[in-house]
Amino acid sequence: MFPQHTSKKLQDLEEYLESADYVNKSVARLTGAVQIPTQSFDDMGPIGEDKRWDIFYELEAYLEKTYPLVHSTFQKDVVNTHGLIFTWEGTDSSLKPTLLMAHQDVVPVPDSTVDAWTYPPFGGDFDGKYVWGRGSFDCKDQLTAILDAMEGLVDADFQPKRTIVLSFGFDEEISGRAGAGHLAPYLLNKYGKDSMAAIVDEGAPITEAWGSTFATPGVAEKGYVDVEIIVRMPGGHSSIPPQHNGIGVMSELISLLEAHPNEPRLYDSNPYLAFLQCGAEHSPDFPSKLRKLLSKRTSSTMTTSTGPRSCKAPDKLAHEASKLSPYIKYLMTTSQAVDLISGGAKVNALPERTTATVNHRINVGETPSLAKSKLAHLAATIAHKYHLTLHAYPPSNTSETENSITLHASATELEPSPVTLTDLDDSPYAVLSGTTRALYGSGVVMAPGIMTGNTDTRYYWDLSRHVFRYAPGWDEEDEEGGLGSIHTVNERRSVRAHVKGTRFWVGLVRNLDERSVE
Repeated sequence: MFPQHTSKKLQDLEEYLESADYVNKSVARLTGAVQIPTQSFDDMGPIGEDKRWDIFYELEAYLEKTYPLVHSTFQKDVVNTHGLIFTWEGTDSSLKPTLLMAHQDVVPVPDSTVDAWTYPPFGGDFDGKYVWGRGSFDCKDQLTAILDAMEGLVDADFQPKRTIVLSFGFDEEISGRAGAGHLAPYLLNKYGKDSMAAIVDEGAPITEAWGSTFATPGVAEKGYVDVEIIVRMPGGHSSIPPQHNGIGVMSELISLLEAHPNEPRLYDSNPYLAFLQCGAEHSPDFPSKLRKLLSKRTSSTMTTSTGPRSCKAPDKLAHEASKLSPYIKYLMTTSQAVDLISGGAKVNALPERTTATVNHRINVGETPSLAKSKLAHLAATIAHKYHLTLHAYPPSNTSETENSITLHASATELEPSPVTLTDLDDSPYAVLSGTTRALYGSGVVMAPGIMTGNTDTRYYWDLSRHVFRYAPGWDEEDEEGGLGSIHTVNERRSVRAHVKGTRFWVGLVRNLDERSVE
């Protein structure tokens, strides 16, 4: 899908984005953003009190200096001190706006890992192929590529009919409550419910599978809930220990939980089912056993061609697909992971209070309540064994009691997202698909994707029925970087992929501008 309305300046822009001059400029812009260490920490205090937030002023100033045309053309609004909204008013107010997203923050770099980096984590070094550093991919790649695209469109005298809104949060890596949690309500108050034609945020990449290349924009993401477990048992001197203390009981509960992992289950609402169907149709190396199991599915939720499937019966298709990789498995499985544990204060004192936190990512088609109920059932088994009282999800103001197990669900509990429709002609998904194939060729297969984690879009669901999580920049020669480098040592981004991303954003904005998608 190529834009039909053009001009000499827009043609010049297309040529410029493929030039060495633009590569050099885009590298410099991304490098400069990476060099500003906008780390967000789990224990961040209130904005205005915790000085670690102040680094975002530096990034805001850098963006203003680096993108002068965006700042002179778009209306800029600052929300909750560091949230940034840029609005380019279209000429046709009857058209719903396009909303593009990224986040300004990055995950922290532990001091203990700095020496393991090939280049300094905030150096923004360019080795001729990659820009290296924390945030070079997640998410300053998308942040600067979107702004590069907008700067180029302004310079080319493009005048949108459809209003363009950019929304940049600043704490996505710590759940987004201060950033997107304020930006989305601001936009909802300004524009109203279902007011955006499409929302595109960071997300799923273009990948290889079964001998084919797939672009898989995330049209859904899993739900979320953390559950804190608190074991209260008598303390005392460690020289006279009981047969079981709080740490031992907590360990047994954790072992019981890990002995009962959730089963893979591929509900009809899960986009990965449609991905498998695309694979079966287009990929020469699609596994024959998967193809056979897939052919037995019908359109009725959780059924096979031979009749309804019991929720207690194994989902054979999901189990077979899960063998492809752990990542694939958790596209259709509620995950459970004990990520935090604490207990005891002194080596010669028995622990009186032991805590652990279990993180769950909820499968599409299931709910956080199912995960909480399962954990409560397992905790009840342990509580009964050790004559402890179980308090499963009491009100937050309830006091803990001695000789007890208490479960608390986090305030960040989240249902799986609504699923964006992908089977409509002239839909935003069709435009997204057409723009991708125009850039990379018809050999790229478009298929619905799903996110195992959560993005800032969790706060934006009321703004549009068409929400996508997508990493459109792709370098087919990049075998070392990619998503495998984010959140870890040696994060890096292929400049070829970064430049392709900019070209995608230019094409998407122009294509959406020409079509009456709503």
